[in-house]
Amino acid sequence: MTSTNGECPRVVRVLIADDQEAVRRAVRRILDAQPDIEVVGEAVDGVAALELAAELRPDVALVDIRMPRLDGLEVTRRLSGSVRVVVLTTFDLDEYVYPALRHGASGFLLKRSGPALLAEAVRAAADGESLISPSVTVRLLRHVTAPRGSGRPERQAGRPVVPVVPVVPLTEREVEIAGQVAAGRTNADIAAELFISPGTVKTHVASIQRKLGVPNRVGIAVHAWEMGYPVPR
Repeated sequence: MTSTNGECPRVVRVLIADDQEAVRRAVRRILDAQPDIEVVGEAVDGVAALELAAELRPDVALVDIRMPRLDGLEVTRRLSGSVRVVVLTTFDLDEYVYPALRHGASGFLLKRSGPALLAEAVRAAADGESLISPSVTVRLLRHVTAPRGSGRPERQAGRPVVPVVPVVPLTEREVEIAGQVAAGRTNADIAAELFISPGTVKTHVASIQRKLGVPNRVGIAVHAWEMGYPVPR
């Protein structure tokens, strides 16, 4: 299959890591039905996931948060920077959600998410974006983070989570855009809301990521919730 300009469309190569065969089979069935996504491997635990990632070099890894030998959090940390990771979990609230996002996960999905959302998450991760939808990721972020001054400190591994304050402060416009990102809005949505071009939004988002030292939009959203930035409903 070729695109209208004669070039072959990009095919996103995916690794599935989950200790449940039924889950792997269901996810593979959904993704293999997509013309632009190819499942290149399946791992039954965290150690196998790292080994296959090194061997197969997938674009995206779908990683279960709870696996034998090595959990999804550690797998995410080790793959960060080389493979885009989308974390999968059975439960809405999981004690590993927050550190997984901190370790560079490009998205967070419930295993009961529908086929369209799963494919969307894979494509977003491959494009260097993140799946931040009001129905999934932002809802989870509200549970695992607390705005500054709320009096309800969250804990990570038994310790209070301390918000990361950037060395170079965000501008007023960047704070505004960070709040929009935390609301699950795309660059196009933000551009329309703020009456600026999508290209300008993209530049601001890149600047925010650089100042915060985060790898993706999920990191921006986490920071916005931690710091209590205005997040549109």
